[in-house]
Amino acid sequence: MSSHEPTLPADPDEPVDFGVDLGAHEVLRRAHVLDALGPDWDPVAVLRDEEAAYDLLYSGLSEEQRRVYDDLVAAGVLPRRGDGRAAA
Repeated sequence: MSSHEPTLPADPDEPVDFGVDLGAHEVLRRAHVLDALGPDWDPVAVLRDEEAAYDLLYSGLSEEQRRVYDDLVAAGVLPRRGDGRAAA
């Protein structure tokens, strides 16, 4: 019996134990994702731009926003980012 077929228990009230091999489907999914991203996709540039966007998001905060942000950083909810001034 292959891993794609359920193993039927002797007791019909017992749950059916079965396994599905998604390996081939995962390879195909990844191939489609990379194809959709195209040859010009630069993951390092994407991560760098994402970090810059987060720094900008947390810059230029008002006094109250800075207090809440500092509380969230102190609680470990958010990482410390930027220096609180708007990016040039």
